[in-house]
Amino acid sequence: MPNAPTGLHHVTAIATDPQRNADFYHALGLRLVKVTVNFDAPDTYHLYFGGESGRPGTLITFFPWPGAPRGRRGAGQATTVAFSVPEGSLGWWREHLADRAVEVGAVATRDEEEVLSVRDPDGLALELVAHVQPELAPAWHPGPIPPEHAIRGLHSVTLTEAGYEHTAELLTGTLGFTLAAEQGSRFRFALGEGGAGAQVDVVCRPEAPQGLVAAGTVHHIAWRTPGDAEQVEWRNTLLGEGLNVTPIIDRQYFHSIYFREPGGVLLEIATDPPGFTVDEPLMQLGRALKLPPWLEPSRADIEHALPALKVPGPDADLVLGGGRTAGDHE
Repeated sequence: MPNAPTGLHHVTAIATDPQRNADFYHALGLRLVKVTVNFDAPDTYHLYFGGESGRPGTLITFFPWPGAPRGRRGAGQATTVAFSVPEGSLGWWREHLADRAVEVGAVATRDEEEVLSVRDPDGLALELVAHVQPELAPAWHPGPIPPEHAIRGLHSVTLTEAGYEHTAELLTGTLGFTLAAEQGSRFRFALGEGGAGAQVDVVCRPEAPQGLVAAGTVHHIAWRTPGDAEQVEWRNTLLGEGLNVTPIIDRQYFHSIYFREPGGVLLEIATDPPGFTVDEPLMQLGRALKLPPWLEPSRADIEHALPALKVPGPDADLVLGGGRTAGDHE
């Protein structure tokens, strides 16, 4: 049995307008660390947002498909993505987002943590969770958010399930989670000592409609493993449990395997290396359209197929793509 995952690696969701998506997550203080394409459908972007270096555990990524239909939140889905912020910062965040006409909820308390609900422009449900953090991860500098309030990484994800027992069995019996807390129909599972970036909430809602993955919903959740050897162990272990697991796939910045948990949510186990500086230096992350070697021969056609995307920079904005407008959809 391989060692348990070390935490969340990234969450990938579906958006519509790439420019609106990039502008919103920049306003949240996340750095656009990589502009590439969906390797399986290279006529659409794959945008990665995270901490300064894009370290695993800080990342939310998007496939922005212009004209994509709105998804439906429901059972068999990851329904909420939570980010970790310093204790006492939610008042600042509420004002900051309200000034930008972002949909925000009231501050609530859950499991002794303060939680602010937020919706992104496509309706994706986000949370900012303020809590005591023994060692704050560094904020992106120079990012647009004051360091004392800035997002430090992913906090957790929430899965909504028609029934939680089989999902719980996979989490605790195979993936190495422990049940850390229980409140009504919400169950928190943690890796290691738990805390920000190492936990998942499972909400049991048998009355919920079946979720539909499309714009404004999560596509998949990725968990971290240190390297290739551990990933091979994980693939063999999951196959031994009777799960349908993909071959190991080269995602250029990490290697991945994918499988569905019993409730239907698509999960990934991704390696920490090689990271985002494999094809551009740290100071230039997110400033050019990067393609894997097998797509480089098609660069001209790919760039022509992509909508224009203005990328903010310290000195000047760059415009990538530009072959069609965001409103076009083929």
